[in-house]
Amino acid sequence: MSTADAEAYLAEPLLTSPGQPLRVAVYSRISRGIRAGVLRTGTLLPRETEIGTALGVSRTVVREALMLLEEDGLIVTRRGIGRFVADSLPPEEGGLLPLEHLFADEGVDARVRRLELSSQGATDFVTDLIGLAPDSEMWFRECVVASGDRPVALVQEYLPGDAGLRRADPALAREFAAAADDDATLLASLTRRAGVEFESLGCQIAATLAGQTRARHLDIEPGDPLLVLTQWASVGGEPVYVVKCAIPATFGHLVVDGWSLTRVR
Repeated sequence: MSTADAEAYLAEPLLTSPGQPLRVAVYSRISRGIRAGVLRTGTLLPRETEIGTALGVSRTVVREALMLLEEDGLIVTRRGIGRFVADSLPPEEGGLLPLEHLFADEGVDARVRRLELSSQGATDFVTDLIGLAPDSEMWFRECVVASGDRPVALVQEYLPGDAGLRRADPALAREFAAAADDDATLLASLTRRAGVEFESLGCQIAATLAGQTRARHLDIEPGDPLLVLTQWASVGGEPVYVVKCAIPATFGHLVVDGWSLTRVR
């Protein structure tokens, strides 16, 4: 890509979603340009004022975004010269973030309260996403994630039965029983116990109303709106995990980027 291509890319209108901080939007614009090769490795970035003018934001917003980019290893500062795209880029994170990490606030750990663990016949919902045979068994686990005293998510996790877990990675089947007893999501516990990484395959987002059961678990009204995020993942190339997460609209601002969920603070 030429310098003109990079300038044209930065000059495109900056789109933000409601509640999204401008620094996050600027970070996303520049990081996508770096990953796509529009802003080439080793090249000098425009000055803060030039980026701000191109994107229609203040120099302070640009500076905050550039600080985040440098923290993540995407750019480097050379004193007296300027900021450059890093010569080598850190790998993109493909693993799913455990939900209790996402929902933790500074100084307040998220807590997980287990509700149910059962072995069930595979449903169409799960077979469509991770390819289980219609007559196969699957594990279902439900829990509530709370930040402080406030319930922030109702989490339903689905995995194949023991045979399917062994096919993906024997450690999954070996550690499943212990992981299911942990006060953590299965994603977090299996990642830690089995030493595997769940690679994101996709996500779906829906807006709905809480209903009686979800409202009771989340301490909200049945008519309150919910964001329902469904994600599915593989281990070692084998589709093996589905999670459905119901989040109250009052929780805060969340962004789905590259099939991963992040919280904007």
